Amino acid sequence: MGYENDPGSIDAAPVTDWVNDWDWLDSQWGTDAIDIWNAVREVTPMAMTERYGRAFMPVTMNAVSAIAKDTENFSSRFVSVAQPDAKRRPAPPITSDPPDHQGHRRLLLPSFSPKRIEQMEDELREYSRGLIAELAGRDTADAAAEYSQHIPVHGIAQMIGVPDSDADIFRDWIYRNFQLAPRDNRVREEVTADMRAYFGDLLDARADDPRDDLATLVTNAEIDGEPIDRELKLGYLLLLILAGIDTTWSAIGSGLWHLGSNPSDLARLKGLSFDDPLWLTMSEEVLRFYAPVTMGREVIGDTTVAGCPVRKGEQVLVTFPAANHDPAAFERADEFLMDREVNRHLAFGLGIHRCLGSNLARLEMKVAFQEWCAAFPEYRIDRSKRTTWTNGQIRGPREIPVVLR
Repeated sequence: MGYENDPGSIDAAPVTDWVNDWDWLDSQWGTDAIDIWNAVREVTPMAMTERYGRAFMPVTMNAVSAIAKDTENFSSRFVSVAQPDAKRRPAPPITSDPPDHQGHRRLLLPSFSPKRIEQMEDELREYSRGLIAELAGRDTADAAAEYSQHIPVHGIAQMIGVPDSDADIFRDWIYRNFQLAPRDNRVREEVTADMRAYFGDLLDARADDPRDDLATLVTNAEIDGEPIDRELKLGYLLLLILAGIDTTWSAIGSGLWHLGSNPSDLARLKGLSFDDPLWLTMSEEVLRFYAPVTMGREVIGDTTVAGCPVRKGEQVLVTFPAANHDPAAFERADEFLMDREVNRHLAFGLGIHRCLGSNLARLEMKVAFQEWCAAFPEYRIDRSKRTTWTNGQIRGPREIPVVLR
């Protein structure tokens, strides 16, 4: 499905000063974010903007880590930087603070345990091979639209209990949520209403017809023996679909773009058995180098980060991807090293909100890379066409034109 831009919703002056006037929806962000973070880091550990009210963007490991671990001065009620008067709704556990956070996370965590996720591997491989089979006889393809964007949709849809056939609906939600809503409260409310209606119907359906899926778990959820409010149940489901799709397809797409752009790296994977450790270290380096997810926080207490004062009521962009490129934290941080041995990246976040779906994301990435590279061991990026990237909270390639053979 193609995304239709709504220029009236997202018009803004281009950024010319990333230190004092950053904007994560600027057209430069998708293609040039790494260069932007590195340039800002040479000037300051914390960039600032007034485009969303006063908001800050840390670009060092120390600054990002300090914010992510500080639940006294920074609240997760705001998980993205948006207009100051944007209505925020709960989507636990990601939007919850201590002490409530622990109960919400404990409810969902067993569904994403390594043992549960491992059971999905064979089916995910079969699904991925089916996508590849549809490219039989083709010389060119879009590795994003025809491959990477399908696998995470399938994986999380299977877990929640919603049909793959609704994938275009989910893509539309993702586009409006992450590309339009931060600048336009009208879009935010419209897409939220659509999602709430969809998942409200799903909760009602599972109340009448329970199944072995996450939708049923949420429908019947209790914490400490007390039923969970319907508003929170809707929030669980919204979070699962939004956090479980675009994040991982962006990571898979980034990896495919990298390998198709760097034939020497791709050649190292040719003929490897699927249990070769290089697959693991390569995937982790994709997560470090191309980490797709940036989060937000609301400042709830006056404090100082990296020498920069922040005040109650302001917002902070917790730029995990920027921390992954800090040369103070990683040796040869500016290089993509497939066999990097020490790789404590922050692609899945840090602190109490570290991504509970990381096991699923890693499995989907492993399967996607292995099956694609086995089928197309010498594919390359089609330079006659344009690779497009998204901006904002989830950064990754949305069109990856490739020559398959």
